[in-house]
Amino acid sequence: MTDKTSPAPLRHVLFIMCDQLRADHLSCYGHPRLQTPHIDALAARGVRFSHAYAQGAVCGASRMSTYTGRYVSSHGTMWNFVPLSVGQKTLGDHLRPHGVRCALVGKTHVEADTEGARRLGIDPTQGAGRLAMEGGFEPYARDDGIWPPSFKVTGNAYCDWLRAQGYESDNPWHDFANSGRGPDGEILSGWQMRWADRPAHIAGAHSETPYTTERAIDFMREAGDAPWVLHLSYIKPHWPYVAPAPYHAMYGPDDMRPVVRSEAERVDAHPVVEGFRRETVSRNFSRDEVRNTVVPTYMGLVKQVDDELGRLFAFMAAQGLDRDTLVVFTSDHGDYLGDHWLGEKELFHDPIVKVPLIVVDPRAEADARRGTVSDALVECIDLVPTMLDALGLPQPAEWLEGQSLRPLLHGHAGAAGKDVVVCENSFAFRDEVRLPLAQPVERCHMTMLRTRRWKFVHFEDLPPQLFDMQADPDELVDLGRDPALAAVREQMLGLLFDWLRQRRRFPTVAPEDIARWNARELAAGILIGAW
Repeated sequence: MTDKTSPAPLRHVLFIMCDQLRADHLSCYGHPRLQTPHIDALAARGVRFSHAYAQGAVCGASRMSTYTGRYVSSHGTMWNFVPLSVGQKTLGDHLRPHGVRCALVGKTHVEADTEGARRLGIDPTQGAGRLAMEGGFEPYARDDGIWPPSFKVTGNAYCDWLRAQGYESDNPWHDFANSGRGPDGEILSGWQMRWADRPAHIAGAHSETPYTTERAIDFMREAGDAPWVLHLSYIKPHWPYVAPAPYHAMYGPDDMRPVVRSEAERVDAHPVVEGFRRETVSRNFSRDEVRNTVVPTYMGLVKQVDDELGRLFAFMAAQGLDRDTLVVFTSDHGDYLGDHWLGEKELFHDPIVKVPLIVVDPRAEADARRGTVSDALVECIDLVPTMLDALGLPQPAEWLEGQSLRPLLHGHAGAAGKDVVVCENSFAFRDEVRLPLAQPVERCHMTMLRTRRWKFVHFEDLPPQLFDMQADPDELVDLGRDPALAAVREQMLGLLFDWLRQRRRFPTVAPEDIARWNARELAAGILIGAW
């Protein structure tokens, strides 16, 4: 519902997410050599947030927070492949009662709660049951990718489409779209980073990013004038780090950002960080040979996403959709790429948890802030409330832990971000980390709090981490055991306790219903303890 000060609602939302995209690998976020003009143009039409944080440090947890508007501790999907409970409401659940279609093109990483469906007698293959298994999204063209070479892939639309284009294989996703070819025609598997500088054995137009873009255009053509929210979720630049020609060779080592790491980081390192550094991916990304081979291809994959978004935005402008569509662009997390002697993700340095976020509101009320940069602390759980707000729909406080970004987008007086942002993860799933610490799985939770100055990470039974983000923005000096900063760590623990006490524990009853409860009892004649 809109209040008296709200602008006229928009009709559509395009919600774009890239997987494993670092914010600093876009030119509008400062990359000196990787030019992303179409994403830059999006920033020029909207507001670019310089301090937006994901709520999970891996795909599954981060995405479930973004889709529900709730912290990881509230929705319970703490890591990849952990089912999203059928008891959780997602974006689609908030939209459909109001006649708004909520569709997906690309990846979600939603793991179906089949046990919950069985317990409740829900058919997970059709109707509301299928939507619940898909995280509330209509799977218009779902494709999570990531098929290991030994898989025989059946029932996957992209792989079926590749076969129709002549790529005959049990697993064309791996054998063609994500692998190269050797001199004798042998498959150079994308799962081995040594081949990252070789082109994928596929026509560029048939690779994942163009295919996903084309399906988004198909959806917009077919949807007509009905209101919709489309989640366009690109798999790339997530590994395997393989790009089709010409993107595989657009960049070289001289185009890379300098690696951010120091020898001092490895001296008396935090035991959890040291555990992640023992993993194969971190040991490999700590070698210059690996970075020089992989990072240019990662850059090429980002460039391909930008080119395809240019094609999509041109289509939308030609159809007039740009005038009535809120556009949100973000990623679920970043990629270490060797920073801090690490590979992949899972910890809480800014290259992982500070994500790109650009929001374009086409309404006149947003004109004053168009093309600006906001340094407000914001979170990805703020996106569901923002989308509902833009469509003029209710934002149920009993469910949503984020807040609408409209005041920041429209430049309202006093509009501000948050004092604290939060991200969570668990190292229970990583034997290289957990087993040397002899830590039981239920004691592996990690919680990051970021204020304007400090970043604090709490570990059960282990020392915390603490970084001074003003004096040390590259996070090279861990102050978690510095005796001189004991008071700061105590203050951050207090903020963590405050945050834990503020979770939405009662999602089945609205706050206004709680507030009216006593009066309703009296009106009904329920006189408890009367004489």
